[in-house]
Amino acid sequence: MALRGSTGRQHWGFLPFRRTVNRTAVLSAAVVLLFAASVLLGSYTVTIPDFFKILVAHFTDGPKIPGASFIVMENKLPRAVIGTMIGAAFGLAGGLFQTMLRNPLASPDVIGISYGASAAAVTAIVVFGATGAAVSGAAFAGALGVAALIYAISRSGSLGPGGGRGGNAAGNRLILAGVGIAAALHAVVSFLMTRTDIRTAADTLVWLNGSLNSATWDRAGVLALTLVVLLPAVAVLAGPLRILELGDDAASGLGIRVGMTRLAVVLTAVALAAVATAAAGPVAFVAFLAGPIARRFTRKASLPASALVGVLIVLAADYFAANIAPLMLDGTVLPVGVVTGALGAPFLLWLLVTSNRKDA
Repeated sequence: MALRGSTGRQHWGFLPFRRTVNRTAVLSAAVVLLFAASVLLGSYTVTIPDFFKILVAHFTDGPKIPGASFIVMENKLPRAVIGTMIGAAFGLAGGLFQTMLRNPLASPDVIGISYGASAAAVTAIVVFGATGAAVSGAAFAGALGVAALIYAISRSGSLGPGGGRGGNAAGNRLILAGVGIAAALHAVVSFLMTRTDIRTAADTLVWLNGSLNSATWDRAGVLALTLVVLLPAVAVLAGPLRILELGDDAASGLGIRVGMTRLAVVLTAVALAAVATAAAGPVAFVAFLAGPIARRFTRKASLPASALVGVLIVLAADYFAANIAPLMLDGTVLPVGVVTGALGAPFLLWLLVTSNRKDA
């Protein structure tokens, strides 16, 4: 009987893991299908045989299909590739913050990191006339700078190197500091927008909303190289991060260096959010939405699921913005961030309502 009971416990303990893996596989399949739809369908459709002919011709310098080769290789494919990478980066950044601080509001959108990138990019465009890579570099530096400021304000708790108790208080300080800094930076952006000419303001507004219109293979290459460095860091931190969910005292008792682990998580999450924002602008609410949706779908916190949900949000929003919205709005093509922002606001309200019900 003892053996049977032990086997039963192992069996039921293994089921949630299997269920999570199966649900993650469903998300992976959905990402593949949506990626294919983004490349093959839309205002210009491409058949599957033609797509592979275009790929082979591109890599072998063979005969190209007039029009189709350019549209696929210079527009559709790099757009889908960058959308996939920034979706994964934002999803992981949000998942890392929310899991570490045990708060669904702790995402780069809410705590001011995206606003730091926006303020720096707008300053570079309006004051210095920057374009292209210079704007992306300014956004990256701005995100890191604001993250350092927020961290410095909140580091007196367990976010600092000392670790220990008070992790929730330190997390709340980080969120409140980020919200306050985000409000100040929003005012800076608004002031700069009123001081520039209409054409520059229009270009800046497109960047502020988050857009994949400027997707290029060069930008995709830089983003891919950065993710090659950051994704292994996420994999290394995943184990200690799960132990941190048990609480700081329990994690310390299990041999986790709480303060250093939290610092490493913050640095990795900030870098992920910064590179994604530098590549496509502050695509609103992707980092905020991905983690809670993934948690509800897989029934547990899962960084891979958060990354996949982030990809699904970006690809679906971009497909709607580029192909469906023009049919509804007399040809107007929306930036992807407008669509994700429209999704994020009602989800935030729903999250608050459901949280209140659970607390009651």
